[in-house]
Amino acid sequence: MFIGHYGPSFAIKAYWPSVPLWLLFIAVQLVDVGWATLVLLDIEKVRIVPGITASNPLDLYYMPYTHSLLAAIAWSAAAALLYRYSGSMSGWLLGMLVGAAVFSHWILDLIVHRPDLAIYDDTIKVGLGLWNFPVIASVLEVAVLLGGMALYLRKTKAKNAVGRFGFPVFGIAMIAIQASVFFGPPPTSPNAAAITALVAYFVFAFVAKLIDRQREDINT
Repeated sequence: MFIGHYGPSFAIKAYWPSVPLWLLFIAVQLVDVGWATLVLLDIEKVRIVPGITASNPLDLYYMPYTHSLLAAIAWSAAAALLYRYSGSMSGWLLGMLVGAAVFSHWILDLIVHRPDLAIYDDTIKVGLGLWNFPVIASVLEVAVLLGGMALYLRKTKAKNAVGRFGFPVFGIAMIAIQASVFFGPPPTSPNAAAITALVAYFVFAFVAKLIDRQREDINT
């Protein structure tokens, strides 16, 4: 899953506006930020195998430090603790919400991945394989993204035109990028896939931060 991961970030921001949206954007992709980094360091492994699923050419055959269930729990707990103790405005509830945002990545991946998500280390791999049904997988991605965004837009109000139209335009751009990932040419190499992912995650978070500044909680 790619753009669907951002649905939970919008939903959390809608009801807990003190958590920065850009941080939630990073949180929901933190597992993949770690994955891309470890791929570039040649610690976790991926092959480009066109046709391995109907919509994704990545053979994610070794990623125990980021995408195993045990690792995802550890990443989530670390993020929760880090946010809990990051400042005076962050308590246990907000820390747990950030941790939940991180863990949502594994849950959503479970739905779409082929059985390449280990329970622990590199063993007992699971995955429901929705990537083999690209139209259904695409609809799910868009539905989760837009569902979370709709909650956020309903709970906030625009300060100006950027705040009013920014996220709808951003959402359309995200859907277009998702379509290119599903139906475009495969990455040229594992490192190219990792670098592209890292750039996308941080650019998306930066854009979200800029637009979010032009909106405010509806009760303000």
